[in-house]
Amino acid sequence: MSVLVNVIVTLGMLYVVPAGLRLIDPAGLRRTARLWPLLAAPGALCLWLPRGLPATALAALYAAACLALAARAPARLLRGRHPDRAPGRPSGRVPIRVPDPSGIAVATALVSPSIAGTALVAERAGYRLFGFDLDILALTVPHFHFAGFTAALVAGLVCRAVRDRPATGLSRWAAYSVPAGTLLVLLGYFVDDWAELVGAVVLTGGMWAVALLTWREIRPAARDRGTRALLATSAAVLVATMLLALWWAVGEATGIVHPTLTWMAATHGLGNALGFALCSVLAWRRLTTDRSPSPTAAGSSRPNRRPAAAGR
Repeated sequence: MSVLVNVIVTLGMLYVVPAGLRLIDPAGLRRTARLWPLLAAPGALCLWLPRGLPATALAALYAAACLALAARAPARLLRGRHPDRAPGRPSGRVPIRVPDPSGIAVATALVSPSIAGTALVAERAGYRLFGFDLDILALTVPHFHFAGFTAALVAGLVCRAVRDRPATGLSRWAAYSVPAGTLLVLLGYFVDDWAELVGAVVLTGGMWAVALLTWREIRPAARDRGTRALLATSAAVLVATMLLALWWAVGEATGIVHPTLTWMAATHGLGNALGFALCSVLAWRRLTTDRSPSPTAAGSSRPNRRPAAAGR
């Protein structure tokens, strides 16, 4: 299992995160995205070393970069808030500031690698952080690179893409529920298996909504067959992998027969990394560079424009 997990984490560190940063803000995060493989290299290298001081030091370097990335989240979240201008509100009154769902999702994406980096430092040091087994800490690293960073990022992108369409209510719910589910799963680690199950249910519902919106709203608007295939693959895989996650969470809470951690890494983990995360990032990069009508302008006869960056 360790070799498979290491391969998945390496993919997330060196490619998925920097590619995702370019989708969040191609201009503001360009330098960070360009430097990220260099910043992540110590983290990727430490995965293949035995536990000890050298591996811990390399993990700490990566964790520091992740914490610096997380520090950008509050400012971006505040910029993403928009005024709630209810009908009939006097123009002279200060409007209530309402958090934008896509901004919350993107802020969650920016924070998630710091949780993974912290767990990585503890695991490489052989330290049972908060009493968790080292195997759980090791699996926390890919979880918050993919279920945390990539899932929240894609939920934010989908939310922005279908804004002002009939499906906008579902997209807003997905953008709220994916971060909420990720947080509830994390809190469930500290409470009990039933609390973790609640988080898994919320996260699964949010990710299935993302899959449905990707299939029905985003995929048909893509011009080329390759992008549509990537979007279709990511949506289909997400349905299956989140069903496995739900099965595992139910089994942990109730004691019914459920997959082992090794089996989950080989199915749920690998499927999310390659089928969902990688395919999604590749598809959205193609969409943002495609001069055809973007998903945000589907059905419009206006001149082609690039989709807006998430959370901006």
